[in-house]
Amino acid sequence: MTLRIENHKLVGDQVSHRDTPNRGGVMTPSYLVLHYTAGRSLESSVESLCTRKPQGNASAHLVLGRDGRIVQLAPFNIVTWHAGVSQWAGLVGLNSHSIGVEMDNAGLLKRVGSQYQAWFGKAYPEDEVLLAAHRNGGPVSPWHTYSEVQIERAIELADLLVEHYGLQDVLGHEDIAPGRKSDPGPAFPLSALKSRVLGREDDSPPRYVVTASSLNIRKGPDASFEPVAAALRKGTEVFLLEARDRWSLVEVVSNAEVEGWVSNAFIAAVAAPRSAPFSPSAAAAADGAAGSRSARSAAKPPSEKKARSAKKHRPAKDA
Repeated sequence: MTLRIENHKLVGDQVSHRDTPNRGGVMTPSYLVLHYTAGRSLESSVESLCTRKPQGNASAHLVLGRDGRIVQLAPFNIVTWHAGVSQWAGLVGLNSHSIGVEMDNAGLLKRVGSQYQAWFGKAYPEDEVLLAAHRNGGPVSPWHTYSEVQIERAIELADLLVEHYGLQDVLGHEDIAPGRKSDPGPAFPLSALKSRVLGREDDSPPRYVVTASSLNIRKGPDASFEPVAAALRKGTEVFLLEARDRWSLVEVVSNAEVEGWVSNAFIAAVAAPRSAPFSPSAAAAADGAAGSRSARSAAKPPSEKKARSAKKHRPAKDA
């Protein structure tokens, strides 16, 4: 399925267009943000995003169906209302800085007897359910899985949009509004998609060193989470597994069993002789979506990845 962009509109197989009234002014996108619709179907989600309501209006640039169909609701250079209260890399309000893609998916489910149900009452079979804890925290819960076709289409879209607009990163709603939003959730292989689309120069995670005299390594990306081990001493080397705006997931080089989150303000890249030092915010995530049947389809050999750099993200104060 070949896609292309003409005058900020998507053109290609299984692509249709419908204008949403829920839009803002002209923008130059810097990021791609992925969501799940938490809706019943592609059609119902498109209808909702194209409806003007007394309050709570929302929209996105694209809606991606489980069968690979795509509906575009606004040109890519026009603001849509998909991010809400959000921030990333020093920017507040990602609506004005990002392209939003909503994927048809019921999202977080709940167990009702022997069934897994969405908030709107529809039950899903076990082969469409992933039991996993969200990377932002919380208990192991049931999540609606994405279809193979949908994931492949999302990769194709991300690759095209990043290349065409020179986007800095591919993010989840859960990244820019942590604690408030959980999409696209653990059933979507976001880290694998980022590794494939954004790429890395080699297949080994970048190394960082602790610069603070004592640095807490926590269970989640926030100072409210408990430490997972004793504080790391100054000079301790870690592998960078996943980078966010203010926190990064790392693994201690000398002890692979110690893995957790640290503040970006207190780690620094170990300089590589063949390239400039990395920034925590520039490295691609390497953890994948554990347990997802579809995560493997998003991976690609390192030789096929494209090297790409990104701007530095603002560090945090808390250690």
